[in-house]
Amino acid sequence: MTRPLTFVILANSPGLSHELSSALAFDRRVRVVAESDNAERMYEAVLRHRPSAVIIPIGAQPEQAWALCRHINAASPETVIICAVQNSSPDLILDSLRSGAREFLRLPINAGELRTVLDRAAEFCAGRQQPAKKRGRVIAVFSNKGGCGVSFIAANLAIALGEPTALVDLNLQTGGLELFFGLTPKFSIVDLVKNRARLDDRLLASFLTPYSENLSLLTAPHDAEAAEDMRPEHAVEVIDILRGRYDKVVLDLPHTFDAITIAALDHADEILLALTLDILAARAAQRALAIFGRLGYPRQKVRLVVNRWSKQPDLELRSIERYLGDRVTSFISDDYRTVVNSINLGQPLITSSASSTVVAELKRLAALCGAAPAEAEGSKRTGILRGLFRRQTGSLEAEPQYDALRGLELGPRDK
Repeated sequence: MTRPLTFVILANSPGLSHELSSALAFDRRVRVVAESDNAERMYEAVLRHRPSAVIIPIGAQPEQAWALCRHINAASPETVIICAVQNSSPDLILDSLRSGAREFLRLPINAGELRTVLDRAAEFCAGRQQPAKKRGRVIAVFSNKGGCGVSFIAANLAIALGEPTALVDLNLQTGGLELFFGLTPKFSIVDLVKNRARLDDRLLASFLTPYSENLSLLTAPHDAEAAEDMRPEHAVEVIDILRGRYDKVVLDLPHTFDAITIAALDHADEILLALTLDILAARAAQRALAIFGRLGYPRQKVRLVVNRWSKQPDLELRSIERYLGDRVTSFISDDYRTVVNSINLGQPLITSSASSTVVAELKRLAALCGAAPAEAEGSKRTGILRGLFRRQTGSLEAEPQYDALRGLELGPRDK
């Protein structure tokens, strides 16, 4: 069965929009997944949908169209770029091809020419599918509330995975992930972005700071001002570059839903949403899940991770799960002194305290990352988690802690 050709269209006028949509509708292979009259929004749609092809009209200022072509080609090289223009010339076609376009379409559209372009796009896409390029798995660690231990989890998880892993600090203004490892990096993500056009494996390796045979860090810049020119497409390019060379890419994300964070979350295979068992963290997690829903993320993409769990939590676990409408995947026990000591010494807990309960729980979390949803669902309540539930008493309807959560149920996820 022939796979559909998914299209994203840039149309800056109703007439052009109608012409392109009507012409494509006659080919059963084609499915238009997004259409925009704005180049920036079109680019965001390309990042989200990874379409088979895009159509970009070339207007009075072709430099803007060519810049868009270059960005799309860098971020999504598997997407066929088709430039469309009313008055073509050899120089215009050549400049389009140099900018990354693979096909050229004259306006108004000729049915025969369009069919030829679509046939070539389908042939290109089929060639890209055989053989499929292996892509490393991207794991984003996130909380929209500070104090939930996102950087601690990301740093130790990256080691616990036990595979060739790149750990990326996307806290561009306040990052300090290297402190967890006692490292002093020479370069940062900003240096990689500035030199991305000439990257090879050797140059890429020079921008990352090695910690062990399996782990390398890509840190945030020391000077916050150096990150001012970072854009979402830059983060996406970095993620795609790293996942092509590492089995796992772990992202340490800031506590905000800014454009760069959303772009990173869009391209993550899994999101570990960290929280603690208190009302403020529960409300923040509820809001994050609501935003994930509006962004179209499937629920199996998100795993709830409770950090600093104790035998006497402020809120019962089942109250939190009932409020959030999802089950907690993993627990990391509260061992404040040991954790802070490892951070102060620049020695990750995974390597410095192998016998710690926290280390055992981090390794269980690492084992879940990359597991199929059904497999993870069957295993996540084993071992220590069984003991946790044996400690829970009382019925769901009689939990006093749940009363404290009732007043929080006015968030966007429920309304």
